[in-house]
Amino acid sequence: MDILSILGILVAIGAILGGQHLEGGHVGSILQLTAFIIVIGGTIGACMLQFSLPVFVKALKMTAWVFKPPHHSPEEVIQQVVEWSNTARKGGLLALEPIVENVEDAFVKKGLQMLVDGAEPDKLKAVLEVEMEAKEHMDNQAAKVFESAGGYAPTVGILGAVLGLIHVMENLADPSKLGGGIAVAFVATVYGVGAANLFFLPIANKLKAIIHHQTVLKEMFIQGLISIAEGENPRLIESKLQSYIP
Repeated sequence: MDILSILGILVAIGAILGGQHLEGGHVGSILQLTAFIIVIGGTIGACMLQFSLPVFVKALKMTAWVFKPPHHSPEEVIQQVVEWSNTARKGGLLALEPIVENVEDAFVKKGLQMLVDGAEPDKLKAVLEVEMEAKEHMDNQAAKVFESAGGYAPTVGILGAVLGLIHVMENLADPSKLGGGIAVAFVATVYGVGAANLFFLPIANKLKAIIHHQTVLKEMFIQGLISIAEGENPRLIESKLQSYIP
């Protein structure tokens, strides 16, 4: 669980509500359902129009990464690769075959299977790099859904403000309805700017960082498998993979 993401959301919301309270305002004054529907609904609709269904669904699933990112560390990758190297050094590449059946990650399993099948290092590298780049591209497209939402939300917020002012102008003869229209106008702007800068853009950037980390781990796996295929010493492989860790 990523505690920092949870704390970040709590701090952001708490700062806004706390500032509103310190200014003498009421929390209820910035809780406007109409403004929320205009801003969030309009932003989601714009993103749905921009992206394909698979990318949009992928983005929704990847939201969980913000709070619980995929658990893989460079140290674990190095340990696994060194173990495979020792196994292959003692019993040959075919000794890795029982290990392939127990690997859950499809990318790693494919690489190990190619290694066991005797694929040439260049062929192994070419196939895995293409798959790695395709996965990275798809994941980055999903992250761009939130990035685009961060661009649309403030503009839709302005649209909500204009709609609120139109409502005000239509009811100038009835002062009792002016307050609600003005509230929607200003709160819609707050929702648009706040949603973009407190949620959508930070989520997009966090997902991009996680995707980059996952790509680096895949690069480590590829380099490790190539080194095993070339028969390098396990200690040399470990030293080579250590260079990926800052």
